[in-house]
Amino acid sequence: MEERLLTYADALREATEQEMRRDESVVVMGLGVDDFRGIYGTTVGLVDQFGAERVIDTPLSEDGMTGVAIGMAVAGLRPIHVHIRMDFVMLAMNQIVNIASKARYMFGGGVSVPMVVRSVIGRSWGQGPQHSQGLHALFMHLPGLKVVAPTTPYDAKGCLIQAIRDDNPVMFVEHRMLHYLKGHVPAAQYTVPFGKARILVPGSDVTLVGISYMAQECLRARALLERQGISAEVIDPISLSPLDMDTITASVKKTGRVVVVDSGWTMCGATAEIIAQLADRLQGVREFRHRRMGFEPVPCPTTKNLENLYYPNPQTIATAGYRLVHGQHCGWAPEFEESPEIVQFKGPF
Repeated sequence: MEERLLTYADALREATEQEMRRDESVVVMGLGVDDFRGIYGTTVGLVDQFGAERVIDTPLSEDGMTGVAIGMAVAGLRPIHVHIRMDFVMLAMNQIVNIASKARYMFGGGVSVPMVVRSVIGRSWGQGPQHSQGLHALFMHLPGLKVVAPTTPYDAKGCLIQAIRDDNPVMFVEHRMLHYLKGHVPAAQYTVPFGKARILVPGSDVTLVGISYMAQECLRARALLERQGISAEVIDPISLSPLDMDTITASVKKTGRVVVVDSGWTMCGATAEIIAQLADRLQGVREFRHRRMGFEPVPCPTTKNLENLYYPNPQTIATAGYRLVHGQHCGWAPEFEESPEIVQFKGPF
């Protein structure tokens, strides 16, 4: 297949455009989807190609517009409802939790809700407690709702196409710091199946599982550990519900150590679920040491210096991995160096 370097945002835009050309039932809706900035560039130019009837700028009414999207889906369309921040999805929880995720079950399979809910998470200094939350674990809890959080441009395109074609509602999670990440993306249409994790780099001493943007930070942590003679295996789950525990379990069975890093809080979060399932699967089979990492247990801070303390980074991840290998009381810790996309980010939006 032809390979080109595309940004994560361009991969999402291309996936949307190709599916809208392939299937006239696909529509895009959301606050600002027709704006010249196009939701971080992910919807740029779509209104010019497909018109305002299929690229719909919505009122600031998340609950009502989610109800419209559900109605569209039940009536035979395939809406992509875009939220520029996941925080705003909270205004539509009844629609998503009690209607979209349960409709197929409640009507014995006679009703489908093929709806994609795109939402952006992640740090962006200046946005603070109500615009920086990663709430994907709330949606992992719900049967009937699929949750994906691709990290690479390749997986972003393939997962979005898969989500659009799925007959169930899909929560599609994008981290703000991934939108300008570049990677190889085929020009042709393709899908990335849900429920299959990706081993980004193999290793033998410790497993690093990174959710969303944290997979990128785990790759950087791996490089720091490699300089210390430690071989880290890095896994990107991609799909959070369904979750590929087979791949993660096989890795931890091999390494005996795991650090799970999330773009959200650890309490009752994705990291807790992964560690709990590892304990269920490896109990009596293999002892393993583990560490969970994510947001500090306070609301998201606003200032840049507090953000640097609040979020996991390659240095703190590498330190956690090193201590699993050499013991909790070892004194090694790499010097702090900010990740390039965070340095380049001019914020707050």
